[in-house]
Amino acid sequence: MTAPDTPLIELVGLTKSYGEGAAQILALNGLDLRVDEGDFVAIMGPSGSGKSTVMNILGCLDTPTAGSYIFRGVHVEALTGRQRTLLRRYFLGFVFQGFNLLARTSALENVELPLLYRGIAKAKRREAARAALDQVGLTGWEKHTPAELSGGQQQRVAIARALVTSPAILLADEPTGNLDTKRGREIMDLLTSLNRQRRITILMVTHDHDLAAYAHRIVRFVDGSVEPGPAGAGAP
Repeated sequence: MTAPDTPLIELVGLTKSYGEGAAQILALNGLDLRVDEGDFVAIMGPSGSGKSTVMNILGCLDTPTAGSYIFRGVHVEALTGRQRTLLRRYFLGFVFQGFNLLARTSALENVELPLLYRGIAKAKRREAARAALDQVGLTGWEKHTPAELSGGQQQRVAIARALVTSPAILLADEPTGNLDTKRGREIMDLLTSLNRQRRITILMVTHDHDLAAYAHRIVRFVDGSVEPGPAGAGAP
């Protein structure tokens, strides 16, 4: 049991390097960041600033070279590969720019997929997937394949797929990048609603200042670390 003031996520001195010697690239350089339960954080910064690298580490798709990644008091960098897989499966939800839906599979079946990996019975998977689609406003669209849905609807399916496992945090990487302005705002309104009403913690990477304004706070990355000052503060 974690203490009440324990952050959901804390990154301390996080470093990630690729290559060796003269060819070494430092993607993260002693990065510190705190994300509390129910927070909505937008990560901004130029290309190569470390945004994608930190999202991969947070999503347990990569590991740091040095430093600590602490999730609800647990040092994730010390976990085995199997343990990180379980953390990703049971606590993390992902929303990508490219939707990543199975093309010839219905919306309902796409949303069910994470529960299939958990070994949940078919009837319970269907019930949970329908409820998740209802949460994102897609009741009645369960049987439609991605080709039969608009871009905005496809992203809603992707969000429902992320929500169906009741994750502790939603990691969103440019979630409106493939959408027009109107559909992008609809998705941001949906994410804001999920954050406010269901208290889902959201960490979002974006290049768009208008979209970042939806977040509680903006963290700006520069050269693999958090830019100092109000806009780049790692803590609330």
